[in-house]
Amino acid sequence: MSKLYEAYTQLKKTDSKTIYLFKSGIFFIALNEDAELLSNLFDLKINNLTTTVVKAGFPCNSYEKYCKLFKSHNLTVKIVDMESFTKRNFKEYSQSQSLVEIIDKLNKVDPNNLSITEAYKFIEDLKEKVIKI
Repeated sequence: MSKLYEAYTQLKKTDSKTIYLFKSGIFFIALNEDAELLSNLFDLKINNLTTTVVKAGFPCNSYEKYCKLFKSHNLTVKIVDMESFTKRNFKEYSQSQSLVEIIDKLNKVDPNNLSITEAYKFIEDLKEKVIKI
């Protein structure tokens, strides 16, 4: 039995009404009943994970689109990171990803090679990103 399915069944035992999405590479995938529900609501293609487990998913870069769809259907969705086995809702995941991008941008900037205009624009860009979080 796959680790994903074991995690899925464990999570569903604790909260059967929540839809759990597992981050797998560049995709979010749902399993079994969650996959079937999302497939019916959003026309996602269902595939076999194993001979007894089905999955449906969407690319990670589409999470904002699906977040809006989940909200419009009053669905409770959590993202599961299998590496640390942490569960996050879409807002928490979005904030986390945005912060990673901001930190990466800060790490890459060389303040000694910025003009005053470039430094001001850099600060304004960061401010806009932080406001969105």
